[in-house]
Amino acid sequence: MHDHRRLGRELELFDTDPLMGAGLPYWLPDGAVVRHELEEYVREVERAAGYRHVYSPVLGKRKLYETSGHWSHYSDDMFPPMPLGAEEVVLRPSLCPHHALIYRSRSHSYRELPLRMAELGDMYRSELWGALGGLTRVRAIRLNDAHIFCTLEQAAEEARAALELIGRAYADLGIRAARYRLSLPGEGGKYVADPELWRRATALLREALDGIEYEAVEGEAAFYGPKIDVQITDPVGRESTLSTVQIDFHQPERFDLHYIGPDGAKHRPVMVHRSVIGSVERAVAHLIETHGGAFPAWLAPVQLIVLPVADAQVEQAAEVVRRACALGLRAELAAPADGSLGARIRAARLVPYQAVIGEREAGGDLAAVRLRDGRRPGALPVVELLHRIGERVRARGAELWAAA
Repeated sequence: MHDHRRLGRELELFDTDPLMGAGLPYWLPDGAVVRHELEEYVREVERAAGYRHVYSPVLGKRKLYETSGHWSHYSDDMFPPMPLGAEEVVLRPSLCPHHALIYRSRSHSYRELPLRMAELGDMYRSELWGALGGLTRVRAIRLNDAHIFCTLEQAAEEARAALELIGRAYADLGIRAARYRLSLPGEGGKYVADPELWRRATALLREALDGIEYEAVEGEAAFYGPKIDVQITDPVGRESTLSTVQIDFHQPERFDLHYIGPDGAKHRPVMVHRSVIGSVERAVAHLIETHGGAFPAWLAPVQLIVLPVADAQVEQAAEVVRRACALGLRAELAAPADGSLGARIRAARLVPYQAVIGEREAGGDLAAVRLRDGRRPGALPVVELLHRIGERVRARGAELWAAA
């Protein structure tokens, strides 16, 4: 059983310092590689799915969150306002108000819709100290967020496409959903009061879930609308939400968003909120626990370790590392000075590919290949080995080796 808090520190992926503060982890070089690769992957699949990326500031006026409804319904989870001259600014708890303003900044025709706006942006939640834990509950969050502005007729299909994108990402990351949850409002005053909008939004999400087994749960909705939560479980069976799809009629109204329809009149868009991997922190925590640090090759901090058998092969091995790095692979040298060959192989047990270079291999520009899963494809020309590794990395799959 893997605990990401322990393993993340043992593998030097992330850590914390009381002087920085609780719930504010920092990323060490290997962890930063995993985070960077994950973020680039998300950007790439979003671009392929028709999303356009933006950047927005982590601060906003208090009035912005009063307009969105966050201040009246969510302020307990926000950091206190900071005075700035005659105004007050707030660390944002969500990206959606910023994206609503970006949409509002330009006129839009129905021909532009659906307009898919995405961002990997930072946000901040004032989590209680006792709720904090590793990377799963933090106060500074890197969120993979997107908002789709569309017509009412497009909303269910956009929500369905978002679920399909989530499914594809999970397959590429080697993780799986524990269950799908339709999160509905419950008792209490944390929800915006408009029963008809709730009914319409819920109906659209049920349509998007057609053919997918799910459970409806009251009391888990966002304050502005129902949502689909994709649930995951940790090694001890605790459940949490990783990805979400939400349909929102509330904020388009609060921000007076509109598009020009085919009749030349103004119409209100629907706002579909969608997060493929949720917070990067929680996603990496789940990846650590799922894979035990043995990440898919494309995510691994080090993808290839080159092991010269003796000092006589160090120069040849270093050249292999240089060639691998020139091809964009993350490769390192484990020299005889680091220990016996067996000890070096064991130390690199989480690295997807090991290339052993002895006297015979050095003389023929070969490498004896060992895979992390125990397979030994044998001695290959270095050029072929690097080509094969590059192909598997670019494929972003879970399989380490493809047949020739």
